[in-house]
Amino acid sequence: MAKKIQRKMSGGAAATKGVARTPSSSGGGPPKKKGRGKRVSGQTVTDFTLQLATLSSAGIPIVRALSVLHGQTPNGPFKQVLAEVVEDVASGTPLSEALGKHDRCFDPLYAAMVKAGESGGLLDTVLERLAIMRERAADIGAKIKGAMLYPAVIVVVAVVVVSIVILFVIPRFQEIFDTFDVTLPDITLLLLNTANFATQYFYAVFGLPILLLIIHSSLMAAGGGYRRFIHGILLKVPLMGLVLRQGYIAGFSRTFGTLVQAGVPHLDALSITRDTTPNVIFHEAIEEIRLTVREGEGISTPMGDTGVFDDLVCNMVEVGEETGELESMLLKVAESYEVQVDRKLDALFKILEPALLIVMAVFVGFVVVALFMPLLEIMNSMGDL
Repeated sequence: MAKKIQRKMSGGAAATKGVARTPSSSGGGPPKKKGRGKRVSGQTVTDFTLQLATLSSAGIPIVRALSVLHGQTPNGPFKQVLAEVVEDVASGTPLSEALGKHDRCFDPLYAAMVKAGESGGLLDTVLERLAIMRERAADIGAKIKGAMLYPAVIVVVAVVVVSIVILFVIPRFQEIFDTFDVTLPDITLLLLNTANFATQYFYAVFGLPILLLIIHSSLMAAGGGYRRFIHGILLKVPLMGLVLRQGYIAGFSRTFGTLVQAGVPHLDALSITRDTTPNVIFHEAIEEIRLTVREGEGISTPMGDTGVFDDLVCNMVEVGEETGELESMLLKVAESYEVQVDRKLDALFKILEPALLIVMAVFVGFVVVALFMPLLEIMNSMGDL
């Protein structure tokens, strides 16, 4: 990953060779979020981060660097965002605050790391770390999506096949069975009754899942106890729950470690990490840690008290606190757990794919047996005549 980032940055550096270094704008102040609704792809923001890091490390003033990136950005929402960022920074607004106004493009984590880089005079280094972190997250997300593609296709095909069989195939066979005086087996009766129910109550059968999905999405968006309950259940699902838990631990360690490495105070880093954690259970656990740390305690002990972090993680964090290398230990934890998540995802989808195929085969076999048993009986009776 680091080599891929370096190759991208080397290309950008070659384009800016020979430009003299001049001071860049810096400053402080909390970002003011406007939530203007302009969304862009994560890869677009990552590419922008890499390019800005390259220009900054080459000594280009921040306003000029932003102007260059704005000029080469295709027309669209992100170009409009960069235009406003350039205008704000040119008028004296710190870069972190200018970026923080566009929280749908640059989340609080992004703005906080940029602010830390401005304060410490290490903006280019912080931007490079931020780009690497985003690239890692994007790689994991792409791997999950890619692994889920095949099972998703199978599920869609299965739904289409089942719908066609129930709505069109089985009724034709039922017409044949009604024509002949034949006693139908129980398995055939079960299939015909199920098909008749699905056909008669078509809108209910297909509309109920959609309605439940809408209700679920609304309740999840509203938050509260329902969302906490669902997130807790997901963490207890066999195998998948372990993958999710380790993924959240890796995300916590990567985000918190990167923020601490960038010079963000522990309390602020915990607040940002808490707000970027999607799972309510981990969100509450990180808040408990933050409140304890605010009272002057260490991090490892409250981590263990929450019950959501593994003992190994707590021990490694404790060693990091004792040796003064907390950020390094957190990043090692992140790398270790990211590898484990990759392996478990591979194993999970290797199990899921044949399982879905087996379910499809069982359904097809059930339909074939249920429909052809009466047909064989009809053919035998016609042969006796």
